[in-house]
Amino acid sequence: MPPTPQQIFEGYLYAGTVSRNADALAETFTEDGVLEAPLVPDGAAFPRRLAGREAIRTAMAAYYARPVEGARAPNFEKSGYVLHTTSDPDVFIAEIDTVFDGDGDGDGDGGAADQAVSLVQIFRVRDGKIARLRDYFAPGLVD
Repeated sequence: MPPTPQQIFEGYLYAGTVSRNADALAETFTEDGVLEAPLVPDGAAFPRRLAGREAIRTAMAAYYARPVEGARAPNFEKSGYVLHTTSDPDVFIAEIDTVFDGDGDGDGDGGAADQAVSLVQIFRVRDGKIARLRDYFAPGLVD
């Protein structure tokens, strides 16, 4: 039985956002899979378009290896998502609300408010893997 949209999404989420494991992330894609972030400006640290599992593996390993100052990890207890199926059984949409805890300045005083970020991801799958993912998130989240 092929994996469900929820299993595919959660596998992608764990590999990328939770563990930041480029090998595991790349394995969620088909050999010719495409990862796109159309709202990301050219020249940003986060890649705008990657074609092929190996390109995804290489570029995301480099992205994850970058030192990130002042970055906050998402609070998974406060965050949530809804998956929407479509009339095409190979396409589903993830509507995501991610919450980052306050204290974005990293000084430990908790002075900043939580930050909520909404995004949408469109998944096209083939044989239980991601064939194409279009990730629409705020370009200000990447540098």
